Amino acid sequence: MNAYTYLYRGGLLENRHKVSLAIVDPSGRVLAYCGNPYLQAPLRSSAKPFQTLALYLSGAIQRFGISPAEVALTCASHDGAEQHVAMAANYLRKIGLDESYLACGTHPPFDADARKALQQAGQAPTPLHNNCSGKHTGMLAAALALGVSPHGYEQPEHPVQQLNLQTLRELSGQPRIPYGVDGCSVPTFALPLAPAARMFALLAQPEAAPAKYQAGLEAVFRAMRQHPDLVAGPKSIDTVLMQKLPGLIAKRGADGYYGLALRDTRWGPVGIALKVESGSNEAREPMVVRLLEELGLLSPEVELEWRRPLIRNVRKLEVGHLEARLELCWV
Repeated sequence: MNAYTYLYRGGLLENRHKVSLAIVDPSGRVLAYCGNPYLQAPLRSSAKPFQTLALYLSGAIQRFGISPAEVALTCASHDGAEQHVAMAANYLRKIGLDESYLACGTHPPFDADARKALQQAGQAPTPLHNNCSGKHTGMLAAALALGVSPHGYEQPEHPVQQLNLQTLRELSGQPRIPYGVDGCSVPTFALPLAPAARMFALLAQPEAAPAKYQAGLEAVFRAMRQHPDLVAGPKSIDTVLMQKLPGLIAKRGADGYYGLALRDTRWGPVGIALKVESGSNEAREPMVVRLLEELGLLSPEVELEWRRPLIRNVRKLEVGHLEARLELCWV
């Protein structure tokens, strides 16, 4: 069965974006899929909830008194709003470091108001505005708690990255995981969709995971649920879905990737990994909404701008729209 997001310009079909996805239970059993459920793809930022487990495995949570809000920021692809930047700065101070240690690089805030405020103030963005600044601060905290140098923490051979790799191996059940370099310079691990979805299923049901990960998975789930505004931002789909739907964790990744942990479904806890094969992020959001509707978890009456997003030109004229269609294959 296939899934596509269609982009219409006026009444004309302009682009068709193929989507592959897998819905998996905590044992790793594929319940349903579209496209290729074993398509291998880098998780990109959708891996952050699992990279955050290094805070628990290293002892950083206890050593630095890291709060649930800071855990949520560690999982975040945040929008660079004032609250995100301020928390990232305080988080770094808490572990005794400053932004010069961050290897994530700099980009303008995702949030339009935050970008405008910086421009009006005549200020340039800093690494704190990078959407991954929380994740990188968490990696620095883990390095310090492990008793190793924080310098070079982004390199694949660093103990923090080796710990992350081992975590993904054990949660996904995949002994060999290739990796590339993410946009923020740390390793990004590639997995077939079904094993990646299994990790999200374990986030939904931590007691099914190996014992050493259970407390961390539960704490990450709760932190993201308690602080959805820190995980992305008020205009971002991750935050809005977590605010509107109970028992759900949503985590976007770059280039059309998306992960979901669903605690309360008619099939029990499940995990979902989704990839738009063209890499389009604008094609991803309507497919996520359509999928949640198909699963009976999202009512059509819930207002969401991503259900049928409008395409506007530089004059803000409406020139088209996006529309997602899918037919799940149940196993």
